[in-house]
This record gives sequence, C-alpha cells and structure tokens, in this order.
Amino acid sequence: MILIKNGKVISAEKSVMADVLIDGEKVKAVGPGLDHVGAEIIDVGGKLVMPGGIDPHTHLDLPMFGTVSSDDHYTGHKAAAFGGTTTVMDFVPLDKELGLIGSVNKWRHKADEKAAIDFSFHMNITHLDDQISAEIPKLLDEGITTLKVFSAYNDRLRLDDGEIYKVLRQAKELGMLVMLHAENGDIIETMVSEALSAGHTDPIWHAKTRPGWGAVEAVLRGTAIAAQAEAPLYIVHMNTGGGADMLKYAREKGILAMGETCPQYLFFTEDEYLREDSSKWVCSPPMRGKSDNERLWQALENDEIQVFSTDHCPFFYDGTKSISYEGEDIAIPGKELGDGDFTKIPNGLPGVGDRMIMLWTYGVGTGRISENQFVALTSTNAARIFGLHPDKGEIRVGADADILIWDPERELDYGIEYSHQRTDHNLYEGMKVRGFPEKVFLRGRLLVDGDDWKGARGSGKFLKRKRGVEFI
Repeated sequence: MILIKNGKVISAEKSVMADVLIDGEKVKAVGPGLDHVGAEIIDVGGKLVMPGGIDPHTHLDLPMFGTVSSDDHYTGHKAAAFGGTTTVMDFVPLDKELGLIGSVNKWRHKADEKAAIDFSFHMNITHLDDQISAEIPKLLDEGITTLKVFSAYNDRLRLDDGEIYKVLRQAKELGMLVMLHAENGDIIETMVSEALSAGHTDPIWHAKTRPGWGAVEAVLRGTAIAAQAEAPLYIVHMNTGGGADMLKYAREKGILAMGETCPQYLFFTEDEYLREDSSKWVCSPPMRGKSDNERLWQALENDEIQVFSTDHCPFFYDGTKSISYEGEDIAIPGKELGDGDFTKIPNGLPGVGDRMIMLWTYGVGTGRISENQFVALTSTNAARIFGLHPDKGEIRVGADADILIWDPERELDYGIEYSHQRTDHNLYEGMKVRGFPEKVFLRGRLLVDGDDWKGARGSGKFLKRKRGVEFI
C-alpha cells in the first residue's frame, strides 16, 4: 500500500486537505489523518494531489502525406505522463476494406504492445453505407462508444449533412456520442484551388484558405443537425471565438452540445504562419486571431467549453535531421515535405505533454480559472462525457489510483527539454511556467518521479468504455 500524506486534494467541486491511501490499483481511502501499518508513506508537504489528466484527442502513429506522426503509442504516452496525463484517447482511421472492427483490430495491434498509460479509441466514420451502419453497434462490444465525423476534407473524410444526420440518429439509439470536426469543406476546397492557381504556396495560405467563418458556420450547422436528430454532439478542437458563441447559443436553446478547445488556440495566432519556421504551426483547423484567443479563454472561464484537449499530432520540423530519443538516433520525415506547397505540409502539432502545464500557469496562475475548473477541464469532464467515470477523473474510494502530485511553486523556462515529445521542437520554447508535475501514478504504479521515467511499454491498459452520454 501507498499512503500519500499532507496533500491538498483537488476535485472538480472542492479542495480539501486530506491523505490518500492506495491499495494496489485502487484508491482505498481519502480523508484527514489516515494511517496504515506497513504502507509506504509519501509526504507531499502541502503540495496538490489531483486525478491524472485525461486527453480525449490525440493522433498517435497516424499516417499522413507520406509520413507518420512522430509520436507512437509509447512515446506519446510517455510524453503525456510527464505532463501529468494518465489516459489518452486516439482515433481509429476507417479502412474500408477492413470495416469498422477490422480497423479497430489494426489500431489495437499497433497500440497494445507499446501503450505506457491507459488509453481508449474513438472510431472515425468517414464513409457511410448500409454495411458500415450495420457494423456500428458492434463497436460497443469493443468498448468504443464514440464516432467522429467530418464536415471538411471533401472526397477523403467528409460525410454530407444527411449522412451526419443518419450517424447522429443511430448514435442516439445506441447511447453513443458523435464528435464533429466542424469546418466548411466546400469553401476550403474552392479557396485552396484558387490559391494554388494564383501561385500562393506559403504556409500563411493554410490559414487563409480555411477561414474562421467556415468554422463558426459549421459549429452552428452541426448543432442544428444534432437538434434535428435529437442527439448529443461534441465539437472537437474549437478554434474560433465565434464557434464558442455558437456553442453557447445551441446550449441555451437546449441542444445537447458540448465542445473542447486546445492549447494552440489560446496561445498562438495566424501571425505564426508569417514566421520563418511557420510550418511548425500548421494544423487543422488553424490558429486565428487574438480576439479568438481571448473569447476561448472566456469560454473556459465561464464553463461554456467543457474539455481542454490537445489534438496532439506531432511531426518533425526538419525530418532530414535526427534527434536522440532514449539513446537512439531517429529521424522521421516531417514538415519539410511541404516546402513550397502549403497543402503538403503534414497537419498537426505536439501538445500532449504541454497541455496541463500551460493551462495551470496561464489559467490558474493568472486567476482566469480556479484549480477546481482546471481538474474539471483536464480530467473529470472528459471522464464523465466519455464513459470512464467513476473509475477515472476523480480521486475517490474505489477509483483507479491515477494520481498526480503537483508542485504549484516550481518555476522553469519551459521547452523541449521538459516536454518529452518525440519531435525536434516545442511550440512553447522559452515560456516561463510555474506549476509542474512532481510524481505521476497510473493505477497505483509510479510512472514519473521528478525527471525519472519509471514506466514501460505495454503496461498501459485499453479501456472499454460504457455507453450512455453524460451531458456536462
């Protein structure tokens, strides 16, 4: 047994001075003045004790544009743990030849032997026919209760509105949740074609051809389709202030809509696409303006957005040069593939290790959100929405002992030295942070102890999630 003494236990609702007793993989007791003969005592001296983070939006080992995202299900999990996250959720690409279950099995084969923290999957529905519809209920037997659809990426990933409506309606009947990538694919395709014809190939055109109004309109349209299907909807990686306005409007009208935003949409703008190293910031949807940053912060402050995720999908900035990772040299083709053509830059950013540190420093540390909102946004709400609660997302008796010891006073200049993401850069290089993970436990087992990694490949567990959406 392990007894964590003299900590301040933070939940989404309250903060109390209490001890935490861990018995094997579970929390056995929470309260003041606990004792247990023979237990290993960890005196945290008033530091914060929080549930391990849950990031419901990552893309690990994802093929794209002739390469693959540079973090796999080991390196990405390790980076997550160093940043305080103990559970991640990845997206299964649909292989039409394999079908839904075959695609899931393919992704499990990639992940199971590498997983270092607990994990689960969402299923991408990027093609819809009678066979796919008939197979969707079988996902429940695999513990997959979430379906992702796209209103962009025409002729690749997109479903039309009628198909999205059908998926929403079927998901409601099955107690599943639909997640929506909300952009206007038709306008994007038109603007990209026109930009290339005019010779516009620089990275700034990635942002210019994916206008913010397209995302705003798509959020409203998506929630309107959900209202007609009488089904819940979750909007992923919200990047615009107008999108936050549309989500608030939908929720005020009684629509069961929820949403997430990501660090990049709080800290960066489309001005990054004018930098010399601009391709580092190419992701979809792109960053927008300072007013969007501010409105998204307000949405977090006011509980108008429910989850803080990452959309972690890293690539090397220069994949022609190797980096050292766990004593081995590694190079993976990356952003340089798009030199001279913004449409060929692999879309995605690192972030799974940065998420909690940046939100704590610039959210809690500035008084914009409370420590309780921090726990809700980074752990508890995702656990409830995605069918992991009460095992995950809260330090309570009977829950998994996914526990984070947080030092709110530790200060450092953040960057690649601390992020552990398997890529050659960090977007937050040199930013000052205050508040940092000190110890990270997964189901009672110490994964991170200061700067030391104690985790292992294959020690993470695939989480079969329960159906039935909990609306936050």
